[in-house]
Amino acid sequence: MPHLLAAALAALALLAPEHGHAHRADPAETPDCRSAPWPWGCVADCESDGRWNADTGNGCYGGLQFAPATWREFGGERYAPSAHLATAEEQIAVGRDVLRVRGWEAWPSCAQRYGPAGRAHTVEPGDTLTSVAARFRVPGGVDALYRLNEETVGPDPDRLAVGVLPALPPGSGSGRTGG
Repeated sequence: MPHLLAAALAALALLAPEHGHAHRADPAETPDCRSAPWPWGCVADCESDGRWNADTGNGCYGGLQFAPATWREFGGERYAPSAHLATAEEQIAVGRDVLRVRGWEAWPSCAQRYGPAGRAHTVEPGDTLTSVAARFRVPGGVDALYRLNEETVGPDPDRLAVGVLPALPPGSGSGRTGG
């Protein structure tokens, strides 16, 4: 049992991003919650024991435990009337939008468990640091965004890997039109 606890603590230590930055962990270094891309499998594991079809009667639904108002606000109804009726991939798509706007505070106990903090953007095909900085109206622009995420992005700010989660600095916009 002490070995299991030590292994679990070591895995959680590896998940904690350095300097509070969001990042994409190496799946070989993270706990068993790899049923979905990092970090969503872990969030679902934390929120609903990994049950993407969860309807536990607590007023929140699906693997990421969306309140009905949040599911609607972030466009989840384009996939299904309620989160627990949507696929994991559809819930993750909505989760990415929630993360951009509300940050990890949308899942406070999971953020505390796994370490990410603040808001982050999931890099999509075609994204550049310049386009992300402009979209989110990052104070200080692309230079500030790169300084905050240099370790996550790597030495070449012009090469962003799809799926990376660069942190968005305080004061950034929501990435939504008018936000």
